[in-house]
Amino acid sequence: MSDKRRNPQPLNQTRLEELALAYVARFATTQGKLRDYLQRKLRERGWDGGDFPDLDGLIARYCELGYVNDEAWARMKAGSLLRRGYGARRVGEALGHAGVDEDLRHAASPDEGAGRRAALVLARRRRFGPFAVQPADRPLREKHIAAMLRAGHRLDMARAIIDAESPEAAEDWVQEAESESGDA
Repeated sequence: MSDKRRNPQPLNQTRLEELALAYVARFATTQGKLRDYLQRKLRERGWDGGDFPDLDGLIARYCELGYVNDEAWARMKAGSLLRRGYGARRVGEALGHAGVDEDLRHAASPDEGAGRRAALVLARRRRFGPFAVQPADRPLREKHIAAMLRAGHRLDMARAIIDAESPEAAEDWVQEAESESGDA
């Protein structure tokens, strides 16, 4: 039994399609991630099906069937990252890493209100700025700003949250941008 795992049989067209179908059934994915998965499986096992497989055709068929939808995946991933407190830059990096094309990354990028809401979520969760237990001295304030920058927030947003006088002031700052984006 252990020999089967160590020396798997080379893939043929049927087995490759079975692997692809199992992957998209188990994971929400993008075209790029599915292509990377299939290429890795081909490297690991080799190919025994004559002509090399048409991965682009297989992936295009799965897109037509609705098994793979980059736009839906990008919206889902962006929303998830924003709810966890990550900023626009980190959202864009995650989408790019997953192989989402530039137009879809731009469409899924958060507006000003969503970016501010994500910054507020991070500050509240990590107890930065007005959510801190004790007032921060200058070195600690700089560490908090650096953490917000690493999370993908712009410097002006990080400073605005960290320097907010109270949790209510921070919430008002977020609602101001959300109401402006609602008017547009």
